[in-house]
Amino acid sequence: RTDANLYYAAGADGGVWKTTDGGNSWQPLTDDRETTAIGALALDPVNEQVVYAGSGEANFANHSRYGLGLYKSVDGGATWSTLAGPTFAGRCFSRIVIDPLNTSVLYAAITHAGGFPALAAAKGHPLADGPVGVYKSMDGGVSWSLLSGGLPALDATDLAIDPANPANVYVAIGHIFGSASNGIYKSSDAGLTWSRLSAGLPQSNIGRIGIAISASDPQRLYANFAGAADATGGDSGFMGSYRSNNGGASWTHLAFNVNVSTYGWYFGCIGVNPVNADTVFMGGINAVLSTSGGGGSVALNGAHPDFHAVAWDAAGRLVCGNDGGVYRLSGTNSLIARNAGLGVTQFYAGLSTHPSNPDIVLGGLQDNGTVRRNTASLTWPMVLGGDGGWTQIDPANPLRMFGESQGTGALSRSTDGGASWLGIGSGLSGRNCFLPPYLVDPTTPGRMIYGTERVWQSLNYGDTWTPLSADVTGGGAAAIRSLAMAPSNPQVVYAATNDGRVLVSTNGGGLFNLIRTGNAGWPRVTRELTVDATDPATLYLSGAAFGAPHVLRTVDMGGNWQSLDAGLPDVPVNVVAADVRSRPVTLYAGTDAGLFTTSSGSGLWREVAGVPHTAVIDLILEPARSRVILGTQGRGAWLVEAPPYCSADFDNDGDTGTDADIAAFFACLGGRCCEGCGNGDFNNDGDAGTDADIEAFFRVLAGGAC
Repeated sequence: RTDANLYYAAGADGGVWKTTDGGNSWQPLTDDRETTAIGALALDPVNEQVVYAGSGEANFANHSRYGLGLYKSVDGGATWSTLAGPTFAGRCFSRIVIDPLNTSVLYAAITHAGGFPALAAAKGHPLADGPVGVYKSMDGGVSWSLLSGGLPALDATDLAIDPANPANVYVAIGHIFGSASNGIYKSSDAGLTWSRLSAGLPQSNIGRIGIAISASDPQRLYANFAGAADATGGDSGFMGSYRSNNGGASWTHLAFNVNVSTYGWYFGCIGVNPVNADTVFMGGINAVLSTSGGGGSVALNGAHPDFHAVAWDAAGRLVCGNDGGVYRLSGTNSLIARNAGLGVTQFYAGLSTHPSNPDIVLGGLQDNGTVRRNTASLTWPMVLGGDGGWTQIDPANPLRMFGESQGTGALSRSTDGGASWLGIGSGLSGRNCFLPPYLVDPTTPGRMIYGTERVWQSLNYGDTWTPLSADVTGGGAAAIRSLAMAPSNPQVVYAATNDGRVLVSTNGGGLFNLIRTGNAGWPRVTRELTVDATDPATLYLSGAAFGAPHVLRTVDMGGNWQSLDAGLPDVPVNVVAADVRSRPVTLYAGTDAGLFTTSSGSGLWREVAGVPHTAVIDLILEPARSRVILGTQGRGAWLVEAPPYCSADFDNDGDTGTDADIAAFFACLGGRCCEGCGNGDFNNDGDAGTDADIEAFFRVLAGGAC
């Protein structure tokens, strides 16, 4: 409010960030908190060093994850405390407002986590069905009470407070699937009692609602309404925008029109210029600005679509946030990106890496297309549009790449390393999990498989497709969300569906046997299946839900299952990778709280330091490069060094730690190395045959790490 270059911004799943130079650079502030999913930010109007961040993204999509409480900083974001975790965990903040006359008084609008089916984004959190609505704190966010007094206990999608008379509080109750109780409510006694405002406003079929109040004229309010959504997320169109000039007593319909397509539940962004009550911003897929109280509007150009946040900085410039980051208004209708260093990208599962160039990575992003890492600048330019999903790079010819956008058959191929693309999804049909999984067979040139409710096959790199299997789901709207081929035998194919089924095929995907039901997971494309690199019968299965098995292993194609959860916190696991070079196997688990690793037989999972506490959606383990690449849902892609491989089978006979291995090791130290057994540099420090190498060798014999 006083420094025109100081902004705080929160990613939907990227945590809280700060810039002190107007967006030329950004610093992450909350990577060490319990979650990076954020739904609301608020600055204390008296002491701007006090910052509140409500966790949980209240935008109701499948990727709009649950929160784990309220974060508070009293030093401008340098340090944080987590408050009211049990009160709010499993749900989401949509707005926080502070009483300007008594800044110990806060109000919070709370919703359920989103998704279709309902609560899919909550991932089974035990408090996901907890109370929602408006909460009030009298002690700076430490303790909270749920307000009633005529207010329904439904999702509160927005909130506003009268800066001149803070006893006047307005809340938008906007349960996205519709309710007879949805609408705008007002309290004139600081939340003790509430009455529904009705004059001039819609009365039925109401879904999400946004509301904003003018700081310069608190009698002026604006609101926008979307229609109720159906069970699959459709039918939620724009119902209209409205203005009140008398504190909500009556409302006038405006000509203001915002494009929300059929998913108005995803939007509700509205804001009023703090010094001009006639300047109002509304955002949906597009963004519009009126300087005449909503009577006429201009479209704002130059920005990514899908708007979720708006504010005015201390210089009076409009700043807004959308699915592409942070933008600032330049002139009358041009939005300029202010995203340098703002790392809040949301990857989907399906990263792929280049077989010979370690700098090239291909991946799909939520609402930001398919991106290819540039080897010169190490940036990630977009190569395909839409929502980017699963990708593949042909190991036999890495110039041949594959990407997709949302929907069945939205598949593309490049034969020039990503410079140009051709659609190849013709002939594919059926149900999809929004971003269908597909695979390139590494041993049969031209062969690919693709998942809808069944498996499809192409023998010409996607030019034509034919059905290969029957429906492998339980029916209804279910589809395949994950596919995995055994690296040592691609005729062994595993599939997971978004109705919890896990299946295996031993003939390349033609005929499947059901090996598990009720497997928890996420409705969109996943990599929950990991096949042992050397044994097609060994499968690792991740469980992306609270209270469910998180890491399971079968060594007989699903005949029996073993839990590997011992020592792992109860947090959703989205993906598992297995380094089979060592015995026992080294496992990596991508969880909703970062990356964990273990030796599979130890029962001692540990967190990998340096990785933010964000949802790790994908893992690519590259043993030859001693690295693991992470795709996160909100903090971009990360590279983690994997420990170098140290085998205690020093004579390469298949037995580990025998007298022959010890003899071979000391023979190697003496210069008589067996073929393939290394050079005696057992701790990989560049020196061979030192005391440290001997210590490392015997440490591995004892079951430790090199």
